[in-house]
Amino acid sequence: MSDIAIQVQGLSKRYRIGGQQERYKTLRGTLTDTATAPFRALRSTFRRRGSKRSNGNNSFWALKDVSFEIKRGEVVGVIGRNGAGKSTLLKVLSRITEPTEGYADIHGRVSSLLEVGTGFHLELTGRENIYLNGAILGMKRVEIDRKFDEIVEFAEVGKFIDTPVKHFSSGMHLRLAFAVAAHLEPDILLVDEVLAVGDIAFQKKCMGQMEKVAAHGRTVLFVSHNLGAVKELCQSSIVLNNGLLEFRGAVVEGISRYSQGLMEGKSDLVANSTGWRQVSVNGRANTIDVPVAVGDPFSIEAWLDLRDKFAGGRLIYRLDNSVGDNIVHQRADSDQLWSGNLEAGRYRVKVELPTLWLAPGVYTLYFKFIGRKPCGMEERYLSERSVIDITGSADGIGRANLAPPLDWTFAPETLLANQEASSSLI
Repeated sequence: MSDIAIQVQGLSKRYRIGGQQERYKTLRGTLTDTATAPFRALRSTFRRRGSKRSNGNNSFWALKDVSFEIKRGEVVGVIGRNGAGKSTLLKVLSRITEPTEGYADIHGRVSSLLEVGTGFHLELTGRENIYLNGAILGMKRVEIDRKFDEIVEFAEVGKFIDTPVKHFSSGMHLRLAFAVAAHLEPDILLVDEVLAVGDIAFQKKCMGQMEKVAAHGRTVLFVSHNLGAVKELCQSSIVLNNGLLEFRGAVVEGISRYSQGLMEGKSDLVANSTGWRQVSVNGRANTIDVPVAVGDPFSIEAWLDLRDKFAGGRLIYRLDNSVGDNIVHQRADSDQLWSGNLEAGRYRVKVELPTLWLAPGVYTLYFKFIGRKPCGMEERYLSERSVIDITGSADGIGRANLAPPLDWTFAPETLLANQEASSSLI
């Protein structure tokens, strides 16, 4: 058996702007479409040969020439900005929509949760929908019976399991939909940004269940804007940008690439007003990417322009990792840095950071000034975010933020006993 679960080659999907949208079909319509599919496919092939390049301005490519492979048991995070093509990719892999070009080979049973209640029939009860979804996955009734109680317990809808799903709240709908998708033993689980709908407790529950699915050697594709969840759950990543595959590799590096792209071209500087100017890291001004080796110290410097007098205030320095976790957050009050009023003018602020042993990856850092006017009103000013790239080997570090050098000792018990005996004789 091949160890490839998903193989995508030259996958592209084009949508027509303002064109007629697909409608939900009746069972009769679905059977009719199935019977006529070969003839429609042949006709569309000849049509594309004549008009493949004449896209015009009324269409756009949600995906364009995307190719990758995913191995069995791999947990992959799919990340990118809104409109990058993430949901379109999962819809193609789920066979909800057909690609315009290219193909995707799926090896195994696929269960997908792309929106609340995907695949549920609203007129059927929760119990009936569990069996319906299991049948769609190709499972036998005895297999569904074996998982039924576990699904109901996970979803916490036991009292309402024989109630039509249309009467469920959105939270109940989501819990049951995820429970069905994750518990019916799919070979491949596709999950879109649906977990953002649930509360914190339910999100943690879902993350734990997806970890169990992955631990049993099944493949998971997880689309989310929650980079912390992606980092925690996934081993590798796919980064999409405007329908193109921008990166395929380790999850930490993928998140760093994505975060760095978000920072490019952003600046909070406003001319001729109170604010921060000329932020630099290790003397490189207004840069988007400063390389720093693991274990090296570094400094950040900026100029603070004050157009008015301030009676007091405080300075704050913050360092975050690529998923937004705070690594360093320190402040200095005005009585530590200056005395009396802070007159209008330009001031240099510099922070020297000792060796932090940050793990390899991309980090962002910035200053904040909270000034108190003589009238008592407070004003807040943030500097632009500077990006530093901590370079070095990530072997053995995993998903941690710190990578200090450790002194390891590994010895058999007999050797330790002899050493202790020898030391006691001295």
